[in-house]
Amino acid sequence: MKQASVRFYAELNDFLVPSSRMQTLTYSFDVGGSVKDMIESLGVPHTEVDLILVNGEPVNFTYRVQDADKISVYPRFHSLEISPAAHLQAQPSGELRFAADGNLGRLAGYLRMLGFDTLYRSDYRDDELAQVSADEGRILLTRDRGVLMRSIVSRGYCVRETDPHRQLIEILQSFNLIPSIFPFRRCIHCNALLQPAEKRSVSDRLLPQTKQHYDEFYICPQCKRIYWKGSHYRHMLRFIDNIVDRVRSLE
Repeated sequence: MKQASVRFYAELNDFLVPSSRMQTLTYSFDVGGSVKDMIESLGVPHTEVDLILVNGEPVNFTYRVQDADKISVYPRFHSLEISPAAHLQAQPSGELRFAADGNLGRLAGYLRMLGFDTLYRSDYRDDELAQVSADEGRILLTRDRGVLMRSIVSRGYCVRETDPHRQLIEILQSFNLIPSIFPFRRCIHCNALLQPAEKRSVSDRLLPQTKQHYDEFYICPQCKRIYWKGSHYRHMLRFIDNIVDRVRSLE
């Protein structure tokens, strides 16, 4: 029986059973498969891994594990500089876009409120979600690590928190999204970009009090919902300020 030693670092230990965390593990095998298969057999989705060192040298996911290999597995680096060639995850360029699974509806709504392009349907099947993530280059957000282990998924993140507020803080921090917040430009319900609407074009759909006190309106071109800066808008502004303060306190 051949053996390799494996050590997972930082938040990758979240995926290991408690008795295996923060220590060197022994991986036994007869025929060496890919290091990607080895990592996922231990419970860590490949989408969470950004650097693999084997005997001190960077390798990609296709590397075949050999007897006596010493393997170190690292997550995305937020402050440590490594060679661009060593990164296993594509480096962000342009606006980040997300696809959220059916259990993350409130998180998807919050991300849309902050201006982030986030696909969400409560009835997405796992294969559909993986396909749309791959086809459109979206980061797949899920709490189901099995979805992230699908070979078609190249960009994904396993959400650790269960409370939607804490989930939002987690995503904003993990992807350094605070500088990219552009609130109230998307429909919270269907993700489309909002368009300005003349008051007279929507007045027949407004309550008398709304018509009296507000003049600036926006409409979703997809679901036709109307938005204006009423009391709910001010409540959401306070919510955003609070969330941003909590993320910055973690830096």
